[in-house]
Amino acid sequence: MTNTTPVGAATTGEGESGLSQGRLIMRRFVSNKTSMVSLVLLVAIFVFSVSAIGIGPIPGWWPLDYRQPMTLVDGGRPTVSLIPEWLGGAGFFLGEHPFGQTRIGVDYFAATMRGVQNSFLVIVLLAGVATVLGTVVGAIAGYYRGWVDAVLMRITDVFIVIPTIVVGAVVGRATGGLGVQWLAIFLGLVAWMGIARLVRAEFLSLREREFVEAARVAGASDTRIIFKHILPNAMGVVIVAASLIASAAIILEAALSFLGYGIRPPEASLGLLVSDNQSAFASRPWLFWFPAFFIVTPALLINFIGDGLRDAFDPRQKRFSVRRTKELPAVEEQRA
Repeated sequence: MTNTTPVGAATTGEGESGLSQGRLIMRRFVSNKTSMVSLVLLVAIFVFSVSAIGIGPIPGWWPLDYRQPMTLVDGGRPTVSLIPEWLGGAGFFLGEHPFGQTRIGVDYFAATMRGVQNSFLVIVLLAGVATVLGTVVGAIAGYYRGWVDAVLMRITDVFIVIPTIVVGAVVGRATGGLGVQWLAIFLGLVAWMGIARLVRAEFLSLREREFVEAARVAGASDTRIIFKHILPNAMGVVIVAASLIASAAIILEAALSFLGYGIRPPEASLGLLVSDNQSAFASRPWLFWFPAFFIVTPALLINFIGDGLRDAFDPRQKRFSVRRTKELPAVEEQRA
């Protein structure tokens, strides 16, 4: 009978004995307040963007379209107000155009929310394709080693030395007119190298463990050993690396759209919104504030979530506590 107990599944702290590896990981992640708050905020941003302008045939609560020019109201200035009435403000008030309007009168709130939706679509598809491809390449290279490892890693090295923005520009130029989803998928095909090297290193270590040898003796096939025995034990590395790819995906898409190689009109992109209005930076800076906020904030939130996942999957991590450090001398004195 093979032993498929995940590496590090032993007791890792007081009150954690007897729990399965999955429950331990979930318990550590939930206890990380920064990661949980980041996850809630990230989901809230996505839900807000979807509910505002709808998705597909489902309409949202915001009545204006991100492609429809309108008459400029108050020079296109934002109408949103968050100043309480007791401070002399209008309270929480969205107004007709909360984020203002572009120079041709398009509602900037609707355009920004559409850009947020496209950013999340790119995050999911790009990170998903890159994670699957990188995991498969790294697993095969790390398990078989030899000439298979050499060939796959040389291919990986060729892609790594090419700047990502250059490869992305070429892919974006070729696929930009096909739609957001195809742009994200093709970008994922050139963003898998980092996770492939991480998974390869993890497989090189895990393939020598006793439970893998036991699976070989039991007659398990290479495919079963890779995906049934080794890969579950390497999922920590895979998930953390995927979160880093997701964080970089929103920055890459915004940069490519800003340069004109990513999402193109009539679709909206946060990077494209900044690019289209860069000449108005001095006179209408709010045209940069809102897209920049929704570019930076999700990227930071995903990084915080990735940090929490890394801590949760690594049972050897010990959190530093000032209170415990101060109490340690007293405890040692009592034991003595």
